[in-house]
Amino acid sequence: MSPTPILTIIIIAITALISFAAFSNQKLMDDLIFYPPAVSKHNQWYRFITCGFIHGDTGHLIFNMLSFYFFGAIVEPTFGQLFGDKGKVLFIVLYLSALFVCLLPTYFKNRDNYYYKSLGASGAVSAIIFAGICIAPQSGIRLFFIPFDIPGFIFGPLYLIGTAIMDKRGGGRINHSAHLWGALYGVVFFMAACFILTNINPITYFVDQVNAYIKSF
Repeated sequence: MSPTPILTIIIIAITALISFAAFSNQKLMDDLIFYPPAVSKHNQWYRFITCGFIHGDTGHLIFNMLSFYFFGAIVEPTFGQLFGDKGKVLFIVLYLSALFVCLLPTYFKNRDNYYYKSLGASGAVSAIIFAGICIAPQSGIRLFFIPFDIPGFIFGPLYLIGTAIMDKRGGGRINHSAHLWGALYGVVFFMAACFILTNINPITYFVDQVNAYIKSF
């Protein structure tokens, strides 16, 4: 039986509590949301992090937290196995730093845009999802509109391509840039941690897992 992903559950609980509080408190929402001019003009850098703990509505919150739970349940215990006592710290660092890193391109693009705001944990969740794909590339991922599982090593590139196209196209309320950079950051973070802290080559491991999956057919 896999260990309970305690940190994942704690992050979900904190995010849910703050999000529900902000639904009925506009001042709290305004104080926590990512608003680039508040950073560039007033040095409110905390908004890179706090915006990940609020969401636009209940559906947005549930979708992000369900996705986070499914992959956090893979990534969190695996970090413990790979990195020992440092695993829990690295998991928290990955999640929180992904909130910051995924919004950097958005910030530089909109730092003087007084009409731009962004919220939600999608960038950090993307980082966890793609760290999970690196760990278990053969695991299936199912989308709501496709009635079968897609192996992670196929889903990952398709997701990145689709997200990059939607980001370039622009428009809409979804910050595709945060999804894209969060996903890429999750891969880089996991690979760097493996190279620095273990004797595991994450690239070789990933390729071996994919080859084993293909040969199973």
